[in-house]
Amino acid sequence: MITSPRNPRVARAIRLKKRAFRERDARFLVEGAQAVREALAARVPLEILFHTVPGHPLVEEARRAGVRVVHVSEEVMHRLTSTVTPQGLVAVAPSVDVPLREVEVDGGCVAVLHAVRDPGNAGTVLRSADAAGARAVVFAGASVDVYNPKTVRASAGSVFHLPVVRGADPAEAVQHLRSQGAVVLAMDARGDHDLYDLDLTRPTAFLFGNEAWGLPEGVAGLADATVRVPIAGRAESLNLAAAATVCLFEWSRQRRQGRRAGLETLVAAAAHDLRSPLTAMKGFGFALQRRWAQMSEEQRELMIAGIVHDTDRMDAIVRQLVDAARLVSGTLDLFPETVDVGAVVQELAAGLARDPEHPEVRWEGGRLEVLLDPDRLRTAIGAFIEAAVWWAREGPVRVLGSRQDERLRVEVRRAGTELAEEEAEGLFQARRPGTGSGSKIGLFVARGLAEAQGGRATAEVVEGELRLVLELPLPPSA
Repeated sequence: MITSPRNPRVARAIRLKKRAFRERDARFLVEGAQAVREALAARVPLEILFHTVPGHPLVEEARRAGVRVVHVSEEVMHRLTSTVTPQGLVAVAPSVDVPLREVEVDGGCVAVLHAVRDPGNAGTVLRSADAAGARAVVFAGASVDVYNPKTVRASAGSVFHLPVVRGADPAEAVQHLRSQGAVVLAMDARGDHDLYDLDLTRPTAFLFGNEAWGLPEGVAGLADATVRVPIAGRAESLNLAAAATVCLFEWSRQRRQGRRAGLETLVAAAAHDLRSPLTAMKGFGFALQRRWAQMSEEQRELMIAGIVHDTDRMDAIVRQLVDAARLVSGTLDLFPETVDVGAVVQELAAGLARDPEHPEVRWEGGRLEVLLDPDRLRTAIGAFIEAAVWWAREGPVRVLGSRQDERLRVEVRRAGTELAEEEAEGLFQARRPGTGSGSKIGLFVARGLAEAQGGRATAEVVEGELRLVLELPLPPSA
């Protein structure tokens, strides 16, 4: 057990309480069981874990993860921490922030903090952004250091859950987020618009200012609108953390409401899409029942194959609809197992080949085994193939797959699309019957399934070729 604060390892950790040393060493302190637990769960490569209780479960978990664990005295622990009553666990972690260019709005929400000085407020905003499902938090201007021990502690581990940017220029942050389609809203107690009157279902970036004086006029002027949180009682205002939490969860609420409206649209679309295979199956069944004896063996086989094909189509629509309902209600469960992506594609191709007019589906990824939910993977790739057939007209449907930096990437491509680049993204929107050809369910569900697994689904048009891309994170051992 180490009992002296002068021990070299302890001394190097203690100095990380000062920003200058955190900047120089690119390291910071992680205090308490909650933060250490989240760091381990996020597979952050902790450098060392100091503890006062050798039998603590997190000490054993850290040891199994290859973290150096060091038993220290209560006196040393007090020197390492910034709390009156330490929890007996302090780790040293590498910096986890990312460059601004790596932040992707991807249809979601980003919180930008400008000149926010209170570490508790900053950490609470980070925690609220994580809880609301925001894409990232950007610390801009002269904001407090995200690695301040009080900020890390207030975030309750959320610093490890979503991308965080440090020291960004506010104008560059706004430009970057707006270039990805985000509407930028500057929060101000005297803002021109009421938060609850706005449509927040679009990609959104909230711009929050200093606790005392808010946003400077020049920074607020970068936004598309200034917005206030309405106050019904006699309170003069909300503090920063409370106001930010209200904004983030209003965005989350509207997004969920939008999904519910989307589900209503999908139900109407499903009824429309089910009518065609049901009608065909009824016709096949009637013909087989009435004219069985007069039919040749080839005619019977063709009709039975048609029934099987339409049954597969109906099964796919029902599964998509069930998954859509689970996504909206938040009850989707995933059951990952080792699956060969190529085998999934070939199985889909074999089923689609029952339709003699269906274009060829080619797998071009070789053997590719990953740990994912096979049913949801099949649903997403099947929807991509269906969309490629509807929206592109030339040649086979090519499916490419690869594993890149612990992520699965699957591309479905087909030439001969008449879609413009700006129209490709719209394919993922739920659409009612009578609003154009193609599936009105599959891609909506495919994107929802991807996002539920921490991934994304996108579409682009490159030189007349439609490309649908599925990216999913994989566990390191997959």
